[in-house]
Amino acid sequence: MLEIINPAAIGGGVGAATFAGILAALAIGRWIGRRMLAKYGPVASSSIGSLEAAVFALLGLLIAFTFSGGLTRFDQRRAQAVQEANAIGTAYLRIDLLAPSMQPGLRKTFRDYVDSRIATYRNIADLTSARAELARSQDLQTEIWRQAIEATRASGGHPQAAILVLPALNDMFDITTVRVTATQIHPPLIIYAMLIALAIASALLAGYQSAGEKAIDWVHQIGFAAIIAFTVYVILDLEYPRLGLIRIDAIDQVLVNVRSGMK
Repeated sequence: MLEIINPAAIGGGVGAATFAGILAALAIGRWIGRRMLAKYGPVASSSIGSLEAAVFALLGLLIAFTFSGGLTRFDQRRAQAVQEANAIGTAYLRIDLLAPSMQPGLRKTFRDYVDSRIATYRNIADLTSARAELARSQDLQTEIWRQAIEATRASGGHPQAAILVLPALNDMFDITTVRVTATQIHPPLIIYAMLIALAIASALLAGYQSAGEKAIDWVHQIGFAAIIAFTVYVILDLEYPRLGLIRIDAIDQVLVNVRSGMK
């Protein structure tokens, strides 16, 4: 399984909708506030300030938590790329412990495997190609394991080859599963829905509070809407760092470096 949405499109759409929704909520809140002032006078907005502060505080907390969570997962995915490169490098070096006659074939399969792992993430924007490469790398895992088992039973290798080589292969295969699973770990959709709903509710209250002002402060209103909408977009982009503007492609160079060292 790999990413199934493109946040460059989804995140941009959500950000634009949030921007428009906040501006609309500000206008609706101001309209409601002016009607209430006309009907009840200044007393109509006397208790709105404390409510507005509470909602804005809750919005700030939710933004902080979702942003922090997205950044944490972003860093974890980069760390996992390094872990995979290290696991592959370790397993490849331990091929030296196997019977010399079995090493060339296993090394070639290793090189094919690393090429497939690199291609999987380079082709992530094309899900069909990425999934095909992922399936190929899984087939190569099976072939590597088969060849390694055969090599540990052959004569001429280190007496402890099986104990040293096979666990290294397990680690190399396990981190692949971890990385694939990490692409599916995101907060529940309700969290993002609540974030956007709170942003719009805050705008509604802010618009209501501004009903007593004679002129509409468009600079502040548009600035507020743009900042919140952009923040929502960045949070979504952090969750999908292979497809949006925020990317972790550069960290794949560690895997490329490992591959270039496989002689």
